[in-house]
Amino acid sequence: MDIPSIIRKTSPALVSIILTKHTARDSRSSDSDIPQTELETGTGFFADKNGLILTNRHVVYELDGEYWVWWNNKKYFAEILGRDHVNDVAVLRIQERDTPHIQLGDSSRILLGESVVALGNVFGELHNTVSAGIVSGLSRNIYAVDEPYRKTFELRGLIQTDAAINPGNSGGPLLNMQGKAIGINTATVSGYENIGFAIPINHARFDIQEIQKFGTIRKPYLGIRYITLDASLASRYGLAVDYGAYILREPEPDGLGVIPQSPADRAGLKEGDIIVSCENQRIAYDKTLKDIIREKQIGSKVKLKVVRQDKELETELLIEEQK
Repeated sequence: MDIPSIIRKTSPALVSIILTKHTARDSRSSDSDIPQTELETGTGFFADKNGLILTNRHVVYELDGEYWVWWNNKKYFAEILGRDHVNDVAVLRIQERDTPHIQLGDSSRILLGESVVALGNVFGELHNTVSAGIVSGLSRNIYAVDEPYRKTFELRGLIQTDAAINPGNSGGPLLNMQGKAIGINTATVSGYENIGFAIPINHARFDIQEIQKFGTIRKPYLGIRYITLDASLASRYGLAVDYGAYILREPEPDGLGVIPQSPADRAGLKEGDIIVSCENQRIAYDKTLKDIIREKQIGSKVKLKVVRQDKELETELLIEEQK
């Protein structure tokens, strides 16, 4: 399929996400008199014919605001079905049926160098902006700044592309040449040109399945605080092992390395332990404990190999849902 055909097929499914915030109300004012402000925060796209929308979690960051969708020259109230803070995915729905939608592809089958198209709305001014390029990297890990909260968080396993991703493109689809969404545009790296990143669409597909089954996006819970070791960190802490998840206490009063009564506590893990493998997969920066656990079902058990004071032991941990 050529690019103009892809645009004709998919652009009707593109939406703008609008945040509506009410200012402080006067006791003398009626509801209709309450002033409000609107801010277009990003892009989204329909993922099914029943009004289901995918976007970024950072596009719908405001917990106290209302979100609306601008589509087909009309504004619709959007229900936030779930926010995935780990993968920066959000799932919304409007009460509309027979919506045009973009078919989801399979991000596990992406090839380095394949052609892609990025769609988005640039801050309400340049709707249906299109850029094209190739997949220039796979399984990239970056640190991004959550601007509204001024917090840094890590995004893992991203698709790197040289297709331009501009402010306002966040939440738009990254499409393959069959017009299927293989990613959700999410970030650029300041100081570099032609480097953008998208969340693999399989992460979003998993979130949709979670919502369909459980009504929410569940988070796996282990009950440990850890850092992923490399040679530099192993030398800093005087450890004999230079890979694995090193369980350690944080300086805060409640910064325990192992949370009491947690799955990790029940599995016998202790501060100072190094989890070197999970389900026979070696834990390192390119395959962290979080990466492995993300692939497992909540309620399942995983086998851990642990180094404790130069001794190796094995244990089993039940993955629970974070409450």
